[in-house]
Amino acid sequence: MEQQVVEFLKGKQSEMVGVLKSLVEIESPSLEKVMVDQVGEQLKMLYAKYVGGTIEAFENEKRGNHLRCVIGDGEDQILILAHMDTVWPRGTLKKLPFRIEGDKLYGPGSFDMKGGIVQGLFALHALQTIQVPLKSKVVMLFTSDEEIGSECSRDLIEAEAKKSKYVLVLESASSTTGKLKTSRKGVGIFTIKVNGRAAHSGIEPEKGVSAIEELARQTLYLHGLTDFEKGTTLNVGLIKGGSASNVVAAEAEAELDLRVLNNEEFDKIIPLIRGITPSKEGLSIEVTGGINRPPMEKTAAISKMFETAKDIAKDYLNFDLEEQASGGGSDGSFASQFAPTLDGLGPVGDGAHAPNEHLLISQMPVRSALVAILISRLANE
Repeated sequence: MEQQVVEFLKGKQSEMVGVLKSLVEIESPSLEKVMVDQVGEQLKMLYAKYVGGTIEAFENEKRGNHLRCVIGDGEDQILILAHMDTVWPRGTLKKLPFRIEGDKLYGPGSFDMKGGIVQGLFALHALQTIQVPLKSKVVMLFTSDEEIGSECSRDLIEAEAKKSKYVLVLESASSTTGKLKTSRKGVGIFTIKVNGRAAHSGIEPEKGVSAIEELARQTLYLHGLTDFEKGTTLNVGLIKGGSASNVVAAEAEAELDLRVLNNEEFDKIIPLIRGITPSKEGLSIEVTGGINRPPMEKTAAISKMFETAKDIAKDYLNFDLEEQASGGGSDGSFASQFAPTLDGLGPVGDGAHAPNEHLLISQMPVRSALVAILISRLANE
């Protein structure tokens, strides 16, 4: 069966490129519901054509609709996660059109993660065409707001993960190395607002209390909580405040990004962030925000999943598969709280969220075969 899957998908490379072109050329910025839904309609057609099974849409008023696609009817299920939205704004295709240069396929969302969607679809297409028996049903969930924190899709992702034996995430692999992701850092996002007292900076500066000065002081404190050995980082990446250069600033605001390897660090660092206090009278500080994505911590079950994938790569695909920890979050972070999760099963390429975003065409059938054989192994345990 395994070799049949490999040979079948090798013969589908050109077709996979064509399907990916059809998805990349439908722009899908996270905040543009109509555009994301156009991708969803295209996926309904593609799923029905290549896979079959049932398709259920989950309507959203603000964001794109999510899709739940199912094959099989076993009591257990394997969950496959993918997202339709991209970080690219409307009109990006005019500047960064779909194009092919040698083995590289360029286009907004090609690497993150429409290429993963295509590879997942064709993996299921191979299993269905070759009629590989599956003891578990396979649920493929296409969500619409991953790039902006999965606020509308998180409950659905977690509900499906709770019903699943295993979760496979079609996010892009680790750049051109193709490494899978067996752990991810947790992410916290906070807004810090400082209020002071305005005054003319030339005539009576002593009457003012600078919110900008206070925010600078708090920024240094927060950055000082970074501990690289523990994998904990804090970064004030956006800051604004004041009204004019000759006015002592009455207001200032910052956005803080927190990354940790485990929940224990969240428990330690978050109270320190929320507990910052003004350094003197005349100032007030408000801290809002919290955990955006929990950490995906590597477990024995995740290690076992990776070893299965590694064996498949070596035995049938002639390459040595490696793993890594990722500093970024994904929907796999949510799913991993309820079921063993393996991430980074999508395209091999580079340039996620960057103008040089691309994937390697020659690796599309290889990674699709890896997903297909992995599904069959996990579903038939």
